[in-house]
Amino acid sequence: MAMTAKQPYHKGDLPALLLKAAEEELSENGLERFSLRAAAKRANVSHAAPAHHFKDMTGLLSALGAEGYRRLIAAQEHRQAQAAPDRVSQFVALGLGYADFAEAHPALFQLMFASEKPDRSHPDFAEASLAAFAKLQDGVNALYPDETDEARRTTMLMTSWSVVHGLAELIISGRAAAPMQLDVRTPEERDAMIHAILMRVHEVKGQQTERSS
Repeated sequence: MAMTAKQPYHKGDLPALLLKAAEEELSENGLERFSLRAAAKRANVSHAAPAHHFKDMTGLLSALGAEGYRRLIAAQEHRQAQAAPDRVSQFVALGLGYADFAEAHPALFQLMFASEKPDRSHPDFAEASLAAFAKLQDGVNALYPDETDEARRTTMLMTSWSVVHGLAELIISGRAAAPMQLDVRTPEERDAMIHAILMRVHEVKGQQTERSS
């Protein structure tokens, strides 16, 4: 039987090749069946290649998670580029981009936020995740430019993150399909519903802030 030739690649392309293969393996077979050998086989490279560059499975998954955070930011910036420049529209675009990314890459989304497999102290992972958090923080701060109380700003930030992340989780798990009627809604109607949910949260939050002032 003829042996299949290994896929040719330039040395600098190997990390990207392995990350692509790792994401495909993760999406198709899940974390339970994930291994360096499986990723290498999918990339059609030596089984030692992932360990050579990423050291171990934790290193590879940490790098993949970091790439996920960068792509999450890119999805949000894509939505922001399409939105009106006012601060409300820009904030809603952050939430829409968050949901877009989760729907398009559910396995990667779970790796980034729900798995213990990546090393969250890994420099690349930590930097990318903090950048994604800062992106949301900037959007919330822009909604309340006159708020100087740090505790209130933190409450607004965590409320926003909880809502948008929880909504993304409900959508990708299928639990939001029936109550949001996602199977019969157009993409525009789905976006409008997410917009309304985010604005309702901040409408209530704004009323509470006014009463406590």
